[in-house]
Amino acid sequence: MPVLTRDEAQTRARLIEVQRYTVDLDLTRGPDTFDSRTAIRFTTRTAGDTFVELKPAELRSVTLDGQALDPAALDGNRLPLTGLTAGEHELRVDAAMRYSHTGEGMHRFTDPTDGETYVYTQLFMEDVQRVFAAFDQPDLKSVFDLTVTAPEGWTVLANSVTEHLGGGKWQAATTPLLSTYLVAVAAGPWHSVRTEHRGLPFGLHCRRSLAPHLDADADELLDITRACFDRYHEKFAEPYPFDSYDQAFVPEFNAGAMENPGLVTFRDEFVYRSAVTDTERQTRAMVIAHEMAHMWFGDLVTLKWWDDIWLNESFAEYMGYQTLTEATRFTDTWVDFGISRKNWGYEADQRPSTHPVAPEAVEDTASALLNFDGISYAKGASALRQLVNWLGEKDFLAGINTHFERHKFANATLADFIDSLAHHTDRDVHAWADAWLRTTGVDTLTPRVTATEDSWTLTVDRTGSRPHRIAVGLYDRDPADGRAFVLRERVDVDVPGEPVTFRGPRPTLIVPNDQDLTYAKIRLDPDSEEAALRGLSGIPDPLTRAVLWNALSDMVRDGELQPVSYLLAAQAHLPEETDLALVQGVLSFAHHQVADHYSTPEQRPEALTLLTSLCEDIVRRTEDGERPGLRLTAVRHLIDAAQHADVIRGWYDSGSVPGGPELDPELRWRILGRMSVLGAVDDAVIEAELAHDPSATGQEGAARCHAALPDPQAKAAAWHALFTDDPARELSNYLFTATAQGFWQPEQNDLLRGYVARYFTDVTALAERRGAALAAAAGRYAFPATAISPETLRLGEFCLSEGNPTPALRRRLVDQLDDLSRALRVRAQA
Repeated sequence: MPVLTRDEAQTRARLIEVQRYTVDLDLTRGPDTFDSRTAIRFTTRTAGDTFVELKPAELRSVTLDGQALDPAALDGNRLPLTGLTAGEHELRVDAAMRYSHTGEGMHRFTDPTDGETYVYTQLFMEDVQRVFAAFDQPDLKSVFDLTVTAPEGWTVLANSVTEHLGGGKWQAATTPLLSTYLVAVAAGPWHSVRTEHRGLPFGLHCRRSLAPHLDADADELLDITRACFDRYHEKFAEPYPFDSYDQAFVPEFNAGAMENPGLVTFRDEFVYRSAVTDTERQTRAMVIAHEMAHMWFGDLVTLKWWDDIWLNESFAEYMGYQTLTEATRFTDTWVDFGISRKNWGYEADQRPSTHPVAPEAVEDTASALLNFDGISYAKGASALRQLVNWLGEKDFLAGINTHFERHKFANATLADFIDSLAHHTDRDVHAWADAWLRTTGVDTLTPRVTATEDSWTLTVDRTGSRPHRIAVGLYDRDPADGRAFVLRERVDVDVPGEPVTFRGPRPTLIVPNDQDLTYAKIRLDPDSEEAALRGLSGIPDPLTRAVLWNALSDMVRDGELQPVSYLLAAQAHLPEETDLALVQGVLSFAHHQVADHYSTPEQRPEALTLLTSLCEDIVRRTEDGERPGLRLTAVRHLIDAAQHADVIRGWYDSGSVPGGPELDPELRWRILGRMSVLGAVDDAVIEAELAHDPSATGQEGAARCHAALPDPQAKAAAWHALFTDDPARELSNYLFTATAQGFWQPEQNDLLRGYVARYFTDVTALAERRGAALAAAAGRYAFPATAISPETLRLGEFCLSEGNPTPALRRRLVDQLDDLSRALRVRAQA
């Protein structure tokens, strides 16, 4: 089916203006399709031709101004509208639409726990066409009137307040002007927690089987929601622009969340069935804050075309972290951003697929979909943080409020945004935008020290082209505690800029980008590098420690630090670490990158042994029960690093780790997954655990375990499940991901060798057949990432050149192959 190009969207926007959609959905037609009847009132400015988009299972009838059109004229996803005269028109479309099981369009899910069924929409980019006919581009905003017929006992949620009219019929209040991709419906026998705040109805919703878990966290979720809502009203002059605020936790959701106005949808893994760390709760809170920021930036003011998607995501990402820090108990959120999200941006920006934060032009929707990555989110948010540091928060917020005032319920571009900021400052914001938003790659900042007898001079060298305003931290050893550092002073430095001279001896440790206010890789001078490796845990500020851990991981990726040196630093310093986000981030890099990818098969056992020793040390230090999150993190990584099943089998059989924690469903499936990899269980044990936990999460855990078994028949069955072309047996998006996660294991490279070549032939057909969401999942999770060899690289490059992968798959393959190349280089230098 053709994708919408920027030129086509601009042409259509010049021709038509849309006044109103009246959409009637009937969800009672069975498990495969639903009925969709749409009336669109629009005006043409001049005579001309255009088209409307839809992807029906069956197009029953179409009328334009009362005259029947031939349904057979539908060409792919486009229905031509020809011979339009200037003036008002009404298009009516009656169609049957197909439910999705890939998280696109109208997703349908039946809960294996209780048999209840739920549906919800995800209409992002161009998936509204799977639900109702639309002029599907963001700058053709309209009001929407929505009615839904649902089975008795269901509740229907939408962008605005809904009313049950009886007989399963629900009506939503007329919306303000919205882009088509922001329309939302969620229907099913929801469990709901409702309240009011500032006169508006607020609600939390989940499937019934998760009700006890939502109720347990409802106060926390609503407290965070209210705190962020109030803080945004302090920052923004424009009040919340919609009539309600519902947050629905929905099953098998592809993203973290979606900012539908008045009805934010979240992946329901955020309704915790098992114990989680406080950092994971912080992540959930940040997503709440992020999506709420979109109510203003993205929903009230919407991008004109998809080249400005960064304006939505970067702003919400920055504002989510900043507002959470200001308004809730989570006051160290920028540490988590630095160690996890920011690394996402650094990695993406060093791959061949990198792109500017604000590309000059995105030609079509398929290209735009690829830009939802670490650059649009993490790099963009980092750029905005640097902008606020350079501009000042007062002028930044003044510019934002001018932007809302000028463009509310309309569309805006990067140029509009920069003009709004420039209105409140004498600084050259346009030059800043050119340097930060129109360029690619990561600058590197390196301090250079020249010392004399009574003074020393600091120069910060830059590899790259962007201006930076950074803090440089100067640290000395604490004379009272030789393991600790004390901050001598923190100096503001412009890069590029003049050298800075200081009186007295040089400090022991010099940290460029202290407080992590810019986006750049950093390197340390030789003395500081040695001091950091020896004394990192003695640095008082966790944000400074995050900057240094990032520097070490960058050096490993760039082949400048031996992977084992990173593991030894982790072993020395993590047991002393007090910030849980840092522990989680460092352990994740140590395991998934250093042990699983940068260590050769011969080196990996030693790497896992070091990880095991480190985690055992943390477990010993947390026997007092005062740091349950730290203990849980160490236990998880102990399980994942186990090279023999004896110890974790004992935990599994007894139902607990000695001294805690008790094994909840997440830990039971985690242990069973690792024992499956090691060949210490069989299908019968997995099925017995599934009988104990028949939930959707249990189904995914069982699929992951079956695929992980080191057995040829198990691998063949998993492969068939992943790549079958039988529509009746195709896996949902979540079961596909779980199966793929279990399939490839570093311990099983000999067993899996024959599947490497098969992947590059089978995956292209799968991507073509099942669409962008499954293509992305197959490229991310089913890729043979453990088969790190020149032959895998050769096969992948041949697939890119000759296999004609879809755009979504191609992007994933390019990234995976670049990561594979990096792993080969690191191994060669080890």
